[in-house]
Amino acid sequence: MSALAHFIERAGVATITISLIREQTERVNPPRSLWVPFPLGRPFGTAGDAAFQTDVLKAAFDLLETATEPTIVDFPHDAPGEVGPEQWACPLNLAVATDDSLGGRFQAEIDSLRPWFDVTVERRGRTAFGVTGASIDELDQVAVALLGLAETASFAELPEGAEWAFDMPLLSRHLASDMRMFYQEALAAQPGNGAPTHDAINQWIFGTTVLGEVLQLAANRALESDDGATRLIKFLMIPEGHH
Repeated sequence: MSALAHFIERAGVATITISLIREQTERVNPPRSLWVPFPLGRPFGTAGDAAFQTDVLKAAFDLLETATEPTIVDFPHDAPGEVGPEQWACPLNLAVATDDSLGGRFQAEIDSLRPWFDVTVERRGRTAFGVTGASIDELDQVAVALLGLAETASFAELPEGAEWAFDMPLLSRHLASDMRMFYQEALAAQPGNGAPTHDAINQWIFGTTVLGEVLQLAANRALESDDGATRLIKFLMIPEGHH
């Protein structure tokens, strides 16, 4: 949408975009954008909270009056009903791997989260996993493909496994998204009164999990590429503040 904003503005129509990935928005540099610290898929914050969502919309429309050049403004509040990183702690006890290789630790972590993920899917009746084209039954293929990118696999060659919905290197971004979604949906089954904020989830993933380690390695390998599109993948795999 940020890229489309440039074309719409050329036709004489003022635009505002809402950004969930600040690094990507910075590169496209739209005329006016409001960055919000909410989870992917929730650009207006907590579902059903009309007052808060109205505040987000007002902050976005204010840019029509205040922005005189390409501008990205940070929305200053987390969504209500979510618990910040200083209050939230993940109660999931991740299994200790018997194989201490990166792949062994990664698989042990995935196996320990799968029962929690299944609880969330049973409650909701759906999952957001699958943007890569893989089904949840092909979770292991997604994990293997992502692990390969962290170790030796090429960002130019399509990995074996599922009926992938994208070519490389774009698929690598979505492999990361699917695995992060699996972890987030596993967390949704946790007990407690409040859901963690987007920042709290990222702190957990990139500060304590093997997935975070795998993503960092894959992103750094992408940055070493001679291909500009592949180098950009790093900033789509790792959120701001966790590089």
